[in-house]
Amino acid sequence: MKNTKSLMILISLFLLVVLSACSSNNNTATNNKGENKAANTTDTAATTEPAKEAKKLKIGLTVPSLSNPFFVAMSKGAQEVATKYNAEVITVSADQDLAKQTAQIEDFITKKVDLILLSPFDSKGIAAAVQQAKTAGIPVICVDGSADGGIDSVVMSDNVMAGTLAAQYLADRLGGKGNIVIIDGPPVSAVTDRIKGFEEGIKAFPDIKVISKQNGEGNREKALSVMENILQANKDINAVFAINDPEGVGVKIAAEQAGRGDEFFIVGVDGAPEAVDALKEKKAFAATSAQFPNEMVLKAVEIGIKILDGEKVEQQILIPVELITQDNVDSYRGW
Repeated sequence: MKNTKSLMILISLFLLVVLSACSSNNNTATNNKGENKAANTTDTAATTEPAKEAKKLKIGLTVPSLSNPFFVAMSKGAQEVATKYNAEVITVSADQDLAKQTAQIEDFITKKVDLILLSPFDSKGIAAAVQQAKTAGIPVICVDGSADGGIDSVVMSDNVMAGTLAAQYLADRLGGKGNIVIIDGPPVSAVTDRIKGFEEGIKAFPDIKVISKQNGEGNREKALSVMENILQANKDINAVFAINDPEGVGVKIAAEQAGRGDEFFIVGVDGAPEAVDALKEKKAFAATSAQFPNEMVLKAVEIGIKILDGEKVEQQILIPVELITQDNVDSYRGW
């Protein structure tokens, strides 16, 4: 009897141990299943949740003419913008045609660009296209000249300063006395500001006489033709102010072809590669008020992004110019 009780106690203890072990294994399995389920849920969420990519900035840039090195340099600035901001930049040339530039802005609107950069061929004539862009909710930043129609801001060289520097150089070199010619350009604010600065600058020198002022339309060929006529009509010319370097080079060619390349000197505006070459020749082309087109585009995009972010911006940003002459051209950084 005693042995039987002892056996029953041992059996009971054995069953308790077995049951305890089973219970422990079941709990562990349950916990593991919970952990695996949670992990699977996380993995599934990570797998099924779509990656959110930032919208790529789309910018439209229209310039008066890509045959002008200045606007080519501006297009290079647009390439820098594309790299810096991972943006898509559409650059087009108006070919000095108001109707074409108007159509280009309308095309930008159709393509739903985020920002329009406008270097106007005609500051007043482009107003209707600017208004269309504004109605579509697209900011318009002008570059190298303002425009009517309600632009958001304008980034350009200090063109009054460009004209003033040219006038001071010309007057100093002439000793305050002489006959000069002005080769004007397209009806845009950049040109009118240069003429304004130049004419105000020479007012202090009453013995400097403007004997001819004609429109070279901002390009070499037209300026060459205009200057040929001026040379035929005037036998005594001491200096020429051209509103940009392509015009200045056209004037230089006309003078050389007429055998009068040593008679007068030329001052332009831009700091273009062709002007740098002409300055290094140390002949008729004497100086240019250099501007920096690529910097204008970069600054314009910076301003445009602020507008898109809802920030207030300045209505006008002026970038200083530098007078480059035959004496300092070797240290000029260029475009």
